[in-house]
Amino acid sequence: MTDQVTQPSGFGRSYKHVARRIVASRRDGMADNQLGLVLTFVAGAVNAGGFFYVGQYTSHMSGIVAAIADHVVLGLGDLVVAGLIAFGAFMLGAATSAILINWGRRHYVSTQYVLPISLECVLLLVFGALVGPTLPASLVQPLGIPLLCFIMGLQNATVTKISSARIRTTHITGMVTDLGIEIGKFGYEMVGRFRPTDARAPVTADRPKFVLLSSLLAAFVCGGIIGALGFSRIGPAFATLLALVLAALVAPSLGEILRHRRRARRRRQRSRT
Repeated sequence: MTDQVTQPSGFGRSYKHVARRIVASRRDGMADNQLGLVLTFVAGAVNAGGFFYVGQYTSHMSGIVAAIADHVVLGLGDLVVAGLIAFGAFMLGAATSAILINWGRRHYVSTQYVLPISLECVLLLVFGALVGPTLPASLVQPLGIPLLCFIMGLQNATVTKISSARIRTTHITGMVTDLGIEIGKFGYEMVGRFRPTDARAPVTADRPKFVLLSSLLAAFVCGGIIGALGFSRIGPAFATLLALVLAALVAPSLGEILRHRRRARRRRQRSRT
């Protein structure tokens, strides 16, 4: 009796297609929006949930820099150093994202964005399964805060690169600012309808942008609520569930990278024989 190759189910094919499209190098607006929603949800969960564990929001660089300035004036040297470490970790995460994306662009063009998201997944697993549960209380803040800041910088830079700076998953201040601008334009547009015809170009709100920003803000809030509940009930192990969300996103593309490496290795071996 011959062995039969099991074909993936319709759901499996659809899942792989959607996951690959969301992280593919060839971008479109829908893929950017879908990836932005997923990562903004994760950012909200890590930021709000992580507060229950480390006692500080780790994506809020404006607040961290302001706190550094306050602590300098108050002469609190230890807190100044801690703030600088958190700030540096966020920046290092962003720099690491750029390095991985540009390296991937040279080696795996179609999956260049998978690497930084995969690294974020691994770091969340490390935090949830190893660092969080095993750290003594005295090391929770010195090690936990820089790690979470690094993850947030890595993620924010990745989405910024992918969407050509159209989406920033942790920069809620910018989202709310842009949302307010669109609301103002919409209000001006409504008032303009009751005025005499003007030869100048009308002011119109960018409705797709308004919907996107509203969706991203809602995703961050929902992620924050779920993250706060998860971290408060389960503890840092909840981060492993967030890692699984990212793993589901990149798994099909990682498989493609591994197959590419195996094919390249076989070609090199044949060329030597």
